[in-house]
Amino acid sequence: MRALNQRFIYFICVVAAFGGLLFGYDWVVIGGAKPFYEVYFGITDSAANQGLAMTMALLGCMIGASICGSLADRIGRRKLLILSSLIFFFSAIATGAFNNFNAFLFARFVSGIGIGVASGLSPMYIAEVAPSKIRGRLVSLNQMTIVLGILGAQITNWLIADDIEGGVIVLESWNAQMGWRWMFWAAAVPAVFFFVLALFIPESPRWLALKGKQSSEKAMHILEKIGGSDYAREEMTSIERANAEAASAAGLSTLLTRPFRKVMLLGIFIAVFQQWCGTNVIFNYAQEIFQSAGYEVGDVLFNIVVTGVANVIFTILAIFTIDKWGRRTMMLLGAGGLMGIYAILGACYYFQVTGVGMVVLVVAAIACYAMTLGPCTWVLISELFPNNVRAIAVATCTFALWVGSSTLTYTFPFLNQHLGSYGTFWIYSCVCLLGFVVFLLRLPETKGKSLEELEKELVTPPITPPNLPEGEEL
Repeated sequence: MRALNQRFIYFICVVAAFGGLLFGYDWVVIGGAKPFYEVYFGITDSAANQGLAMTMALLGCMIGASICGSLADRIGRRKLLILSSLIFFFSAIATGAFNNFNAFLFARFVSGIGIGVASGLSPMYIAEVAPSKIRGRLVSLNQMTIVLGILGAQITNWLIADDIEGGVIVLESWNAQMGWRWMFWAAAVPAVFFFVLALFIPESPRWLALKGKQSSEKAMHILEKIGGSDYAREEMTSIERANAEAASAAGLSTLLTRPFRKVMLLGIFIAVFQQWCGTNVIFNYAQEIFQSAGYEVGDVLFNIVVTGVANVIFTILAIFTIDKWGRRTMMLLGAGGLMGIYAILGACYYFQVTGVGMVVLVVAAIACYAMTLGPCTWVLISELFPNNVRAIAVATCTFALWVGSSTLTYTFPFLNQHLGSYGTFWIYSCVCLLGFVVFLLRLPETKGKSLEELEKELVTPPITPPNLPEGEEL
């Protein structure tokens, strides 16, 4: 039986997952800083500027996701992880330092580029170094760090905003002048750790195997460090065989060809569904959701932290179940569970139910998402694609995910205004029903299979015998 070097494996995977930590923090921190910087920049009465401030990072995410694949193939996964840590550091410092609103928007855009790069790169790197038996658990570490980053941002925001008296924010207050700055600056600390630790992790052996004989020898050495010489030989043979059978081209046009098209469309659907299922509006618009349920500002901020704690707890459960239950089962549970929860939540809003019951339903939605769709999406899009197109395919799916996130974030206020909270959540319930049907009919199980085995099953076209005259045999 192969003895895996679990200490080394977990070290490199946790370091790579720091990208997820910064992704989660940077993505959510703006929600708590929002009431303070709006007062500072004088945009409390400008819906257009408020929308710009909230969506600039999402625009950056799409840019970061779109360039992630080509950069990862060109300079390698490790160097791009190091580069993303620097983007997080400088954008965090700049966002809190700028006194001009346009400069603030630019800094948020740059931070979004970092989020877009890290959101696709971290799970891809982990999938490429992780042994198949524990790949789901290790890629889920990235989702774990994302939710820890989200919780860290929520706690930071809550502690800083806790000094608000009477719910009124004035320009002269410390919160309006400095509080929101410290919310953004806090991200610089994990960014420094990410940069330093990333200097000590190896390059992806599967990327090295694509770069020639000398690089293949380096890949062999890394695989030996992961699982010993027998493991390294077996993995390297499988990788080289898959690389030899695959076309060398790995551009976007490759993904549109017949062998890849079906799995590419499935990957894009999974990525967009993770956003359109609606759970992430709870993080971006938690204040409006809880206020609609009858809560005051102070209680709202506490309730947001409660959702963050639930997010972490159920993500931990996902780490220990994803390789046992399987990805397909968990995606079906997630889509079906959210469909039911949103239907009930919409009914409660329709009948104007308020109080702790609404918090329980929101927490149930977060828990269902955190244990299923949240981590499983990143695992699936990092393992569905062949080695030679993985970077560009994951980048394409991640770009689609951020397009989904942007449209979700942008449309929620309009849906909420014209359809009410009940109508909005009923729409999300219908989206979850669609996802359940697609996963039931189209999603294969991927647990316990090597990336090369999945390539054979999902992409390599079956060999069909030629048509022979009647009575003749091969």
